[in-house]
Amino acid sequence: MRDAVLILDFGSQYTQLIARRIRELKVYSEIHPFHLSLERITEMKPKAIVLSGGPSSCYDVGAPTVDAKLFSLGVPILGICYGVQLTAKLLGGQVSPSPQREYGLAHVRLGNLRSPLLHGFDAGEEITAWMSHGDRIDKLPPGFSLLGETAHAPCVIADQRRRIYGVQFHPEVVHTPRGGELIANFVFRIAGVTPNWTMTSFAQEAIERVRAQTGKSGRVICGLSGGVDSSVAAKLIFDAIGDRLTCIFVDNGLLRQGERGKVETLFSGAFGADLHVVDAASRFLQKLAGVTNPEDKRKIIGREFIAVFDDEAHEIGGAEFLAQGTLYPDVIESVSVRGPSATIKSHHNVGGLPEKMKLKLVEPLRELFKDEVRELGAELGLPHDVLWRQPFPGPGLAVRILGEVTRERCDLLRAADAIIDEEIRAAGLYASIWQSFGVLLPVKSVGVMGDERTYADALCVRAVHSKDGMTADWVPLPYDLLGVISRRVINEVRGINRVVYDITSKPPGTIEWE
Repeated sequence: MRDAVLILDFGSQYTQLIARRIRELKVYSEIHPFHLSLERITEMKPKAIVLSGGPSSCYDVGAPTVDAKLFSLGVPILGICYGVQLTAKLLGGQVSPSPQREYGLAHVRLGNLRSPLLHGFDAGEEITAWMSHGDRIDKLPPGFSLLGETAHAPCVIADQRRRIYGVQFHPEVVHTPRGGELIANFVFRIAGVTPNWTMTSFAQEAIERVRAQTGKSGRVICGLSGGVDSSVAAKLIFDAIGDRLTCIFVDNGLLRQGERGKVETLFSGAFGADLHVVDAASRFLQKLAGVTNPEDKRKIIGREFIAVFDDEAHEIGGAEFLAQGTLYPDVIESVSVRGPSATIKSHHNVGGLPEKMKLKLVEPLRELFKDEVRELGAELGLPHDVLWRQPFPGPGLAVRILGEVTRERCDLLRAADAIIDEEIRAAGLYASIWQSFGVLLPVKSVGVMGDERTYADALCVRAVHSKDGMTADWVPLPYDLLGVISRRVINEVRGINRVVYDITSKPPGTIEWE
């Protein structure tokens, strides 16, 4: 059984980062809502517990809290921001509104006390840390010592006998340069966790779990999009049960150039998987005829995908299980302390499929973050270009074609997008960019080509840097590269006579235009 660190979430925007930092140490970590029962925590037998930050004040009526008996389990505990304030309050300290709130970068001076949490740091050293709090600990609980402070508040506290620690800042963010050392000290030197979380061991465990779940005869169907998540899930399940997996690839007419052929070559050809390719382009485009509202497009595509997949699955027959590439962030969101996030855009995977088809779910990636999925894919032998391809929206080109989606406009954007992709790769920038693509605008403009005036469509080039898609900055592509893309698109794609570049970040914009 692998060692694990339990993270109790109080609503911080950085909670997932805590889990990621711990997993980077090759230690497994799980996030659960703060109200996870003491009984369940005891059953999980965590080697350590982290209390996350959060937006509340711990002294408010109805503020999120934990059973104070948590601190008597004998398990090492680290409180971060709200987590340290709650720890102080529950153990007899005092927390009050701070006369000097601290947000952003601050300097924390470390004390002279020796502590395993500060291994590698010097007594009296000043470190840079990221703050985000309006409350402060005015009185330490009995048994606690002060290990570090800013000019305005205690920032590092410890009851070393009971192995209970707390930091007022956020060690999990990159803005706290030595935060990773603090987390590593807590995990290894204080909690004594064994770093045994590797993709090799995970792959072996996941394959055995799939075999155990599906038995000796259970048939699994998998919706294969060609994206990272579905490709890795399909390959892992294929390695587990072989020809009892049937993959269904739906060509909805909204894919990038050559997408269908790549999927067929890899899964049906190289791996020898049972792949059913459904040519449903006409079916989707008929449903989208005359539709211009972005949300309507997404819903139509989602419903039609379910219908097509359902039809194909029934033709195959005998399926008992449905495979999905659900990732850990999806799992966390579904049990979030704050509830599901506000709807920025409708979900675009096969979320309605399980209930409709009454199949048992197989979700071999539900413990993994995106970067871990890529690492697993490499372990399973998937090609680099499949694992490191840029994200592509579930509704496909439909949300990159503003206005009505037609076969002609899809072909137009496909051709232009292929040029963008080719030139970005040729410039050696593809791997460093989160997404780069074209958007076909519902705008025609006058142009001059040869001795003739034209009246044709405009294409917008979009390229952004991001880590998770939640925020993004536009990429300052070299002018000469933009010039090459513009010339090639206008010369080679009949129907486009103007190219523009999008320099909007997210927020206030979004990465996709619809």
